[in-house]
Amino acid sequence: MAKEKVCLAYSGGLDTSCILAWLIEKGYSVVCFMADVGQEEDFEAAKQKAMKIGAEKVYVEDLRREFIEELCYPAVQCNAIYENVYLLGTSLARPVIARSQIAIAKKENCVAVSHGCTGKGNDQVRFELAFYALQPSIKVIAPWRIPEFYNRFAGRNDLLDYAAKMNIPVTSTKSKPWSMDENLAHCSYEAGILEDPDTTPPEDMWKLTVDPTKAPDAPEDFTLYFEKGLPAKLVYTEKGSQKTITDSVDLFLTTNAIARRHGVGRIDIVENRFIGLKSRGCYETPGLTCLRAAHVDLEGLVLDREVRALRDQFVTLNYARILYNGLYFSPEREFLESSIVASQKSVNGQVRCRAYKGGFSVLGRSSETERLYDLEESSMDEIGSFEPADTSGFISVQAIRLKKYGAMKAEAGERL
Repeated sequence: MAKEKVCLAYSGGLDTSCILAWLIEKGYSVVCFMADVGQEEDFEAAKQKAMKIGAEKVYVEDLRREFIEELCYPAVQCNAIYENVYLLGTSLARPVIARSQIAIAKKENCVAVSHGCTGKGNDQVRFELAFYALQPSIKVIAPWRIPEFYNRFAGRNDLLDYAAKMNIPVTSTKSKPWSMDENLAHCSYEAGILEDPDTTPPEDMWKLTVDPTKAPDAPEDFTLYFEKGLPAKLVYTEKGSQKTITDSVDLFLTTNAIARRHGVGRIDIVENRFIGLKSRGCYETPGLTCLRAAHVDLEGLVLDREVRALRDQFVTLNYARILYNGLYFSPEREFLESSIVASQKSVNGQVRCRAYKGGFSVLGRSSETERLYDLEESSMDEIGSFEPADTSGFISVQAIRLKKYGAMKAEAGERL
């Protein structure tokens, strides 16, 4: 009788390597799926490791362009940010990974999909909600929620011991027991010594960015162009020559490279997970930090005040929450994305940027097509078409309710 087949989301790391061996122990035939979302990884070595452990097949799918154009760029368009600090690097990658994994599972006639997400994290929710939306009948094997598995492997040390027993090479060690997740947008670090929120991350933990104190003493300037809120062109200088990039993948990678060598995009936070727990995480998000900040700046020049206010109050907040909570494949996400597109029709222009010693700053911004900013009207040195006398009536109308409020407080003897 043929074994039941499972498609495992495989990273080549400690958890999924042990899960692969465990699934085989349980009698499953396992097809491994690896998503190339821009992480710096030796996919061939990971593939060989999986085959050595006993995988039937290993698929490596290049999802970088899909990741950038369908997830990262819409996030830039709406300035997506979770709890005012987190740029959602992990959350953004999950939908494209889940969609590709389900496609492989269908191709291989798998009865189930499996992942290495912990029972306390957000990713289990993100992946499984995506799986069920994409293939409602799919079975999910989540080892970290199966008592037989988590009682046997109570912690990372147990996994390390099991890996040693099974001759599975891993990069995580007992001296550096934090967990990492990397993609083109960022790298995250959690667990181990990082679980104490008052522990300073060791300097050798950070993988992507240069220590800001050791970054170059000279700033690096570049210009980002946007069309309808989407990054469209990057102009920068390399070895004294001006370079121009328009391809989305190359643009993202080059912005990343600039930000990385100047230490831009590090954060260390405690966030609220969807399942109700607080979690400490350290993140490096170099290029996306620059793209988002430049986009925010350009909107100040070209986006209508009321459109921006409505977008900020409703779309930005909820789109970030939807991404973080794993509800990408939902009607509310489709609705919000149509709102994002509508809000960005006028976001056209360029932003002159600077990366320096861990910081990103804007040197200037302009637009050749949008005219909301009127230099003559805004100038303090000339009147233009603006009539200062009109402001008196504006102030009088705005003051009506405040006068009533002040009188009420005075009558009650309360101090304003």
